[in-house]
Amino acid sequence: MQKLFRLFRYDWPLHFVLLLSNWLPDNVIFIRLRERLARPFFKKCGKRLGLGRNITFYNPSNIEIGNDVYIAYGCWLLGSGRIDIDNEVILSPYCVLSTGNHTRQHKSFRYGPPKIGSIKIGYGAWIGAQVVVMCNVAIGAGSVVAANTTVLQNVPPNVLYGPTKQAGIIRELGED
Repeated sequence: MQKLFRLFRYDWPLHFVLLLSNWLPDNVIFIRLRERLARPFFKKCGKRLGLGRNITFYNPSNIEIGNDVYIAYGCWLLGSGRIDIDNEVILSPYCVLSTGNHTRQHKSFRYGPPKIGSIKIGYGAWIGAQVVVMCNVAIGAGSVVAANTTVLQNVPPNVLYGPTKQAGIIRELGED
């Protein structure tokens, strides 16, 4: 019964709103219109959320979004577990935030039980284009995740993080 409530209250109305607004261009007026239409369907949603076109949200009732967040074209957010996006975060085009992961059973990933976790993105972080953030990961405040990176571990605050041999930290970011 709870799953049915979630589908009717959060999932389907948000999918419908995004379907109807995806044909509108990505300019300030329509990005803000998508925000106003989508706002009631998240667990929590701050002010001035920017939503590009063709974004997919699964289980938006598990997604908390802070103030001044921008989610660009083509992002995919799987809220099987909790997703917490702090203030002033930027998700560049085609980012994937996945709080669920497949597990292996009898040498196959097809029917293994899902592993559910959470994702936390700190204040002012910038997630580059085509980044995949897996479950049970926290990205620190003020960090940048380089484009085409898969994040499997926590990212400390104020670093540039990308694919390297040493734990993924490319360099620390200084003050403004």
